[in-house]
Amino acid sequence: MSERTVRLTMAQALVRYLTRQFTVIDGEEVPLFAGAFGIFGHGNVTCLSEALEAVQDELPTWRGQNEQSMALAAAGFAKAMRRRQLMIATSSIGPGALNMVTAAGTAHANRLPMLLIAGDTFTNRLPDPVLQQVEHYENPTVTVNDAFKAVTRYWDRISHPAQIIASLPQAIATMLDPADCGPAFIALPQDTQELAFDYPEAFFEKRVWTIPRPRPDRDSVIRAADLLRTARKPLIIAGGGVRYSGAGETLAQFARERGIPVVETVAGKGTLTHYDPVHAGPIGIIGSTSANELAGDADVVLAVGTRLQDFTTGSWTAFDHEARFIGVNAARFDAGKHRAVAVVGDAREAMTELDAALGDWRADAARMAQASELFRHWDAVVDEHQQRSDTPVPTYAQVIGIVNRSADSADHLIAAAGGIPGEVQKGWRVKNPDTYDLEFGFSCMGYEIPAGWGHAMAMKGEGTPIVMIGDGTYMMMNSDIYSSVITGHKLIVVVCDNGGFAVINRLQEFKGTPGFNNLLKDCRVTDPDNVPHVDWAAHARSMGAEARHCQDLDELEAALEWARTTDRTTVLSIVTDAFSWVPGDADWDVGVPEVSLRDSVQQARAHQEQIRAKQRIGV
Repeated sequence: MSERTVRLTMAQALVRYLTRQFTVIDGEEVPLFAGAFGIFGHGNVTCLSEALEAVQDELPTWRGQNEQSMALAAAGFAKAMRRRQLMIATSSIGPGALNMVTAAGTAHANRLPMLLIAGDTFTNRLPDPVLQQVEHYENPTVTVNDAFKAVTRYWDRISHPAQIIASLPQAIATMLDPADCGPAFIALPQDTQELAFDYPEAFFEKRVWTIPRPRPDRDSVIRAADLLRTARKPLIIAGGGVRYSGAGETLAQFARERGIPVVETVAGKGTLTHYDPVHAGPIGIIGSTSANELAGDADVVLAVGTRLQDFTTGSWTAFDHEARFIGVNAARFDAGKHRAVAVVGDAREAMTELDAALGDWRADAARMAQASELFRHWDAVVDEHQQRSDTPVPTYAQVIGIVNRSADSADHLIAAAGGIPGEVQKGWRVKNPDTYDLEFGFSCMGYEIPAGWGHAMAMKGEGTPIVMIGDGTYMMMNSDIYSSVITGHKLIVVVCDNGGFAVINRLQEFKGTPGFNNLLKDCRVTDPDNVPHVDWAAHARSMGAEARHCQDLDELEAALEWARTTDRTTVLSIVTDAFSWVPGDADWDVGVPEVSLRDSVQQARAHQEQIRAKQRIGV
């Protein structure tokens, strides 16, 4: 190793190091960090911004409108790139940093990589307390940046310029590890950023990273094959890990040759196209009757790349208590849930080895015939709900059907919290793999528009991100409509206006409480019969977007055609019914008051106890 050094500030060295990291995507060598989102303020505007400005041709910096939303855009980018390329998000100290905590939680829950860099207070403490510093009387080392420890996979505070030599490679290795993948956080005290240090030139040598594909233990593969051979009614659950591994075709081929139906989790939807012969629909609480019936009578469940969240398992009521599980997952933590035969390894490699270990075994043909018939029935149910009717207010299902039919195969659908997730999970027919992003690991309200911006950056004009969002969530975080306009990243945003937080109102009323503080008409307002209505189209136009309000489904259909012709982000709004939903049949365990004077709550409590009596108790 050369002994030559180069003298740089810590901030300059950090940025130079990041620009020298590369990866390979589809045979092409590209920068590992595609860019940075930044809002500069106290703590990152002097030293870090000086370093980023000098390399803006290599590492472009994009200005967001809110620290949370720009970090959510980084999460959306990572998802669109299937975790193969990353973004950076940087903020000032104090409130700027804390604004990114929600986005870090979203990335952590969804196992998405992004690098978060926040300014921090002074290491020497001479000016304490500084602007935006919270003080802990019993522990002066604590700052707001310690809040990130709960929602990141890697956390460090750089108190000496030399520390980045060890820290940055570890942060990147964590973000690229299929098992530990998630956000990494680096806190940069103001006085440490400014310090110069003689860094070894070797530290800045170009490095090409590859994402590892750990192979499973051979004995675990044999045990899994032995168990699968006993199955009379096997089922495959495809999770997000299948997509991130690039194992979709491997899993589909395995399922076709072995005669096993495949159902998809929220994160796994888009592994297969809707009409793939082995696809049997989405599973779980916002899933299909076809998938849930197959789950209910399955005797061996092969769960690939899923953490088996409650919306997948129906709070563990969706499966027979005697069913056995095989968990294929890069993360040991996920592979062994519910006494599963754990096959710890990359999904693509593990499925290939499991296939070889099975020999000529194939499931009874009746199983796939059953799945095909159930799926045909489910598809007809979706058609029925998406069919136009004479009702004065369109339903979510009808709106989704029109948007889905208008979408090109290269377009990406982006949605998150509220009523839309259940409706798109049930009713969106995926035309091309990896074109569907429903963030429901964290159910983060406000993810949709920033993530659409991130998708647009990743897609580079190959298709258009289509963001579907409710009016309640739109009110929470919409400023990246402006970001997308000024940066030239076009989105189509469809706002479904149902007068507030409709789906949580549905849950509230279903569990016995009258509508309260969710729909606008049920809130504490001056005049409940005359609540001012937001003109969504006018609001979007004020941020430079094109926009239209659609009075009915015919106007929506025409507006979607028009949106294809515009040169910038285009927002379409339509009033939708707050009380019409495509039914599901999986249970969900939520807290219901054990004691209440309301008969409706007492009935809901009794129903909840029936749900809990069906739960499979995992160990």
